[in-house]
Amino acid sequence: MDQELYSKERSASLDLLLRFQRLLISKLYPADCVGQVPNTYSPDLLGVGSLLKKYTALLCTHIGDILPVATSIASTSHRHFAEVSLSSVFSVLGILLPELVVSIVLLLSKNAGLMQEAGAIPLLAGLLEHLDRFNHLAPGKERDDNEDLAWPGIMGSFFTGQSCRNNEEVTLIRKADLENHNKDGGFWTVIDGKVYDIKDFQTQSLTGSSIL
Repeated sequence: MDQELYSKERSASLDLLLRFQRLLISKLYPADCVGQVPNTYSPDLLGVGSLLKKYTALLCTHIGDILPVATSIASTSHRHFAEVSLSSVFSVLGILLPELVVSIVLLLSKNAGLMQEAGAIPLLAGLLEHLDRFNHLAPGKERDDNEDLAWPGIMGSFFTGQSCRNNEEVTLIRKADLENHNKDGGFWTVIDGKVYDIKDFQTQSLTGSSIL
């Protein structure tokens, strides 16, 4: 229902393009094409593949024309970025392009040989630089990038200058190893299945060794 409500807000021309795009994808996604050897596809199937390439080329040309202009306007301020992102010219980027990319990925998983024959994929690669340049203007990009990098063990090594060797030297410590180490004057403890060396903390702590 939400999709139907959203479709009513689209322009007639955009809706027609979306239907045409879906028709092309559906024609290239038959159940009987799995496992076919390249260069043995029917002329009709190759014709649809050629049409998809032409459609993708036109779409990429259009996006390639509007994105540099949009990037120039959006670089003025965050408010300009928001206005450009919500403008009607960006409906192609928000509706047609994402669905086309996902559809091509599905087609690749279904029959990579046919998609290589069609030759539509390399055309999309030309948009990466334009899209990346525009996305870098998004407010909060630095925060999002940092959150994407915030995987366990990565932030510490990147931003504290520590070597990645710490992650490579993780070993399994047996209970006997821990007991022997502590008998020799060490102070290892286990928290949630991980062994921590709190010897240095012991000397600084005011609570005493018994509580630790």
